Amino acid sequence: MYAGIDVGGTNLKAGVCDADGRLLAIRKAPLPAFTGAEDFARLLAELVKDVAREAGIPPRELAWTGIGIPGAAAEGKVIYTCNIPLTGAPLGELFRRHLDVPVYLGNDADCAAVGEYFCGTGRGTQDFIVITLGTGIGGGLILNGKVYAGSGMAGEVGHMVIEKDGVLCNCGRRGCWEAYASATGLVRMTREMIQQNPDSGLAALAAEQGEVTARTAFLAAARGDAAGEELRLRYLSYLAAGVINLVNIFQPQVLALGGGVSNERRELLLEPLQALVEKECYARHGGAMTRIVAAELGNDAGVIGAALLPKAK
Repeated sequence: MYAGIDVGGTNLKAGVCDADGRLLAIRKAPLPAFTGAEDFARLLAELVKDVAREAGIPPRELAWTGIGIPGAAAEGKVIYTCNIPLTGAPLGELFRRHLDVPVYLGNDADCAAVGEYFCGTGRGTQDFIVITLGTGIGGGLILNGKVYAGSGMAGEVGHMVIEKDGVLCNCGRRGCWEAYASATGLVRMTREMIQQNPDSGLAALAAEQGEVTARTAFLAAARGDAAGEELRLRYLSYLAAGVINLVNIFQPQVLALGGGVSNERRELLLEPLQALVEKECYARHGGAMTRIVAAELGNDAGVIGAALLPKAK
């Protein structure tokens, strides 16, 4: 049996899986105020012990624990993370002081891709990509059946530039894909569109909702609002720009979208995105076409993928 931990921005989630990726138990805990790498490792180990016991497994009999972090990691060490001050921490070694089982660290988006590869939309593929559309854009690359992480910092697809000298991204560059095609980017563009069109159905819907969300533009477009439809098409063009770049570079058999935005109605998001990819990607000249799909595992992908991470190393 294998344990997996998904370290999120506000919560920690741990689970125990069997060899087929079936979750036997799962436990969630709020991310506490950070008091140091040692305390953090102890907290993770205690969470794994609790969920292992819930699954009926003595914690020391786990084959390993995989940990997905929102940052870069390699060889049991955190290389960089901006959300939790763990940069440089030997997290694997610290974890083993509290639970002596093998520990594998990976990027959280890589873990989500591993979960989908073995147990979701990536089953049966060799080359597979997962893109998560949330606060930022995460990317997980499975190439020839293995996670591609480079030296630990590969797969940061959200930081390819698609708009030269465009909007400033949190990474310090301008025009990053993340600044336009993430849920955060869509919310920003929705607010800008409302300011430009205060009498639109889009503005009325936002007032009705009491807030602007990543769904506002899609809901307004579905109601037939011109401003909402214009924004939906603009967002699709930005989303497609990055997807097509990835398809042209890697030509995966399947590219899966995760995150809240991916739950929009197929005819408003996935179907027109597939059409844009087929119209513009290099494979239109005769190569095999990449299938664009919604990820299947939802919020469990990171836990399952962390637990199965060594299988894709």
